[in-house]
Amino acid sequence: MIRAVQISDAQAIADIYNYYISDTIITFEEQTITAEDMAVRISKLLSADLPWLVVENTSEEVIGYAYAAKWRERFSYRFSVEVTAYLSPEHGGQGLGSQLYQTLFEILKNQGIHNVIGGITLPNAASIALHEKFNMTKVAHFKEVGLKFEQWLDVGYWQGTL
Repeated sequence: MIRAVQISDAQAIADIYNYYISDTIITFEEQTITAEDMAVRISKLLSADLPWLVVENTSEEVIGYAYAAKWRERFSYRFSVEVTAYLSPEHGGQGLGSQLYQTLFEILKNQGIHNVIGGITLPNAASIALHEKFNMTKVAHFKEVGLKFEQWLDVGYWQGTL
């Protein structure tokens, strides 16, 4: 089931995200975060009237999430957002990311958002496939812009129009 985030989901979301911080190159964050940190992030997006969704399993446990954040702060960018999705490592490859993005993109379109942008640490075949499934195309490639686990990493950007 996909639903709007609640502040009480912050611990489950932090747990999912902390795996990506500690064990992968997918995020450039290097220090794990607390539920309180995540609650602040959630509140910030919700106060900006931007959607944050979670997906639950049949036991009503949060197993993934997706959200939209402002692309840039300048007023002229108000119709463009950066989209992000994360799934617990046990639940990848089941179509949940697609379901989250489908719902997220419908909400964004109804809010009048024109462009969605996704930044992807490379390599990441699964994330590229997800973004391209939604007709997002690669528009930028920045070489060696992040350093994590003692390796220089590239970032690509995919863009789609709603």
